Amino acid sequence: MPSLSMETPHHPHRLDKFEFESTTEVPDSHAWPALAVHDYPSASSPGSESESVPLVDLASTTGDVVAEIGKACEGWGAFQVVGHDATVELLDSLESEARRLFRLPAHRKLGAAKSPGSITGYGLPPISSFFSKRMWSEGFTISGSPVDDARKLWPQDHARFCEVIEEYNKEMKKLAERLMQLMLLSLGLTAQDDQEEEEEYFRDITAALQLNSYPACPEPDRAMGLASHTDSGLLTILHQSSAASGLQLLHSDRWVSVPPVPGALVVIIGDLGHVLSNGRFKSVVHRAVVNRTHHRISAAYLCGPRPDVKVSPIRRPAGRGTRQAYRAVTWREYLGLRAKFFDKAMELLRVDGDVIFDGDDEQKISSGKNGTGCCCAKQNVAVCM
Repeated sequence: MPSLSMETPHHPHRLDKFEFESTTEVPDSHAWPALAVHDYPSASSPGSESESVPLVDLASTTGDVVAEIGKACEGWGAFQVVGHDATVELLDSLESEARRLFRLPAHRKLGAAKSPGSITGYGLPPISSFFSKRMWSEGFTISGSPVDDARKLWPQDHARFCEVIEEYNKEMKKLAERLMQLMLLSLGLTAQDDQEEEEEYFRDITAALQLNSYPACPEPDRAMGLASHTDSGLLTILHQSSAASGLQLLHSDRWVSVPPVPGALVVIIGDLGHVLSNGRFKSVVHRAVVNRTHHRISAAYLCGPRPDVKVSPIRRPAGRGTRQAYRAVTWREYLGLRAKFFDKAMELLRVDGDVIFDGDDEQKISSGKNGTGCCCAKQNVAVCM
């Protein structure tokens, strides 16, 4: 599996031995202004409608799974999924190993801290550099083999951790490939189209597993677990612990909580998924909030194409007269844009492209102001080498 790396901006926060568990009040370094925490109302606020993130059963024999996924991606940019092959035992083992990691003393975790220019290891949330306040969380990122970083944590006792991580990554890769296949079908590709492109598109899929720890917080209304953001890749598959709800999605200008469902995984569309769908699928803004009593764990499997593969809108997304809205971009290039411009990066990809589907199956190369277009020999997924 190819590794994913990026240039990171100067980090204003020092990775230190801050102990969440022994803190009785939120220090100024972690105290967020009320406007940042309560920037949008909650969907459970008085006078608002209670809404639920769609739940899709991949094992269903009665519903139209492709249509359900397409509707969820367009309306929400996310859904919960059951009927997958990741067992409850595997999910429990992953959470247990993550808790074992984050229970280690600070000096042990700092021994596996991320090195400059690397995304793997222990550290602050990658988006921390864009915020003046620190977040009430810590993380551990794995890309490729977990052995080297795990050995820094447990010189003699890392085998179990590595076995669980490798098994989980294997199951998530299978699930990601299946979900992308269903998403492409929902965008109008035929099964034959999908099969022709699938081998090339998912060969050596690039992925990173982000383990997140959100300790209980003495003043949750003054802290932020993970600030609002979108993910950069095609899609993210998230496992969240059943202890308490913390994930929130921005939907219709309201924060909607995503309660844990036993055995379910949360699928979140990323920025490259938004580009691939020509804007039909939402790259949903989401965040994590903390609570006073429960220590939450989550595991985010962020995946996309190989770093050198260009992604641009597929050529059959929405019928006659559709124009290309985004230029082609590699994941590596887009991560570089995100490192500099964060939530403004997507706007740098927008183009005023030529018609890419005119009803006669004719395609034209996009000619945007912000970069060159991308075309393919095949008339389906627009991926160029």
